[in-house]
Amino acid sequence: MTAEKNNAGVLVIIGFAEALSAPEVVWSLADHGSKVVAFTRKGNHSALRSSRYVALIEITAPETSCVQAIADLTEQVSRLKAAHPQWQLALMPLDDGSLCLLSLTPRIHDIPIIGPTEQGAVWALDKSAQIECAREAGFAVPQTAVVDKASDVFAMPVEFPLVFKPVWATREQNGRLARGRAWTCADRLELEAGVKSWRECEPMLLQKYIAGVGEGLFGLADGGSVIAWSAHRRLRMMNPQGSGSSACISQEVDAGLKAAGERLIALTRWHGLFMIELLRDESGKAWFMEFNGRTWGSMALARRMGFEYPAWAVQKTLYPASTVALPPLRHPLVCRHLGRELVHLLFVMRGSKSRASTGWPSRWRTARQVLSYSRNDRWYNWRADDRKVFFNDSIGTIKGQIFRSKGQG
Repeated sequence: MTAEKNNAGVLVIIGFAEALSAPEVVWSLADHGSKVVAFTRKGNHSALRSSRYVALIEITAPETSCVQAIADLTEQVSRLKAAHPQWQLALMPLDDGSLCLLSLTPRIHDIPIIGPTEQGAVWALDKSAQIECAREAGFAVPQTAVVDKASDVFAMPVEFPLVFKPVWATREQNGRLARGRAWTCADRLELEAGVKSWRECEPMLLQKYIAGVGEGLFGLADGGSVIAWSAHRRLRMMNPQGSGSSACISQEVDAGLKAAGERLIALTRWHGLFMIELLRDESGKAWFMEFNGRTWGSMALARRMGFEYPAWAVQKTLYPASTVALPPLRHPLVCRHLGRELVHLLFVMRGSKSRASTGWPSRWRTARQVLSYSRNDRWYNWRADDRKVFFNDSIGTIKGQIFRSKGQG
């Protein structure tokens, strides 16, 4: 039984529409028979607004009020049920914000979630819990400590450079969703500046900084068993100091990492899509960084390699007895995000803001890489019959980063 047949008659409500993966998720679902509706924050100008494959519904931003966001989403789902009684509805979180929001409420109108259980969602947002499970599963984990107070930070011996980052990917705080900030610190002076800005507002991780190349293991799991695996390596990050990728290349799944990943999935009884983020250092050792329990930004590369993860996730949740048709091996491809590539170039031209960032990319080499294009290159979020999404997404990424930098400057 194919995904195309299984997913016909299904209306999938995805969110948030602002997620980097949203366009590719929409197209995967639509190409396999589903109708798609995306929820977006009121007043937000998502690139999906120009897509012909999805309808948008607005809800209150959970950063303003989680209670009102849930109420708005519940009301919108009720309207969709009434307007489309012939369709089977499902909810699919695309990012940490939607994952957290859906974990705060009982299931909306008993609609199935294309993703983890409530308990699984909480674990997927808790980086300290992930580290413990990853260590038990056999991954190499950087030296890490959890701190709640500034006095704890300076009371323990620390080795520079280090990363000072939130335990929670996002969390509910005083009725709102909040996302903390991370700092890369080369010395005590930079750490003191980070601690001062932190203001003890949430638990943090003090983690040894490891220089290396980012890699990812991606998959779909059903009740603790992995159905499909794929992998890629980062070529460039939007911010060379550490951020999401702007360009990545597909690669074979490492057997040792796959075995550890299978143990981690079995240990947590994970269900749904996942990404295991790794960092491979100069010696070739791969270190566990974090686990993401939802769709990922580089979904474009997975789909170009034939891995229709979003459609498969819907299929396996609604029709557990069905099977997924895995693609044949293909020649490696490079996938690039135009907006992020240009932002990467801007970051490189500006230079590093921390002495912890060694080996900063060459300006001229970066310019050549970003401004060239080869026959094995593909673009994130590009579709010939929905091309406005690509251009709006690229422009929005650049504008968003510029305004964010001004706000922090």
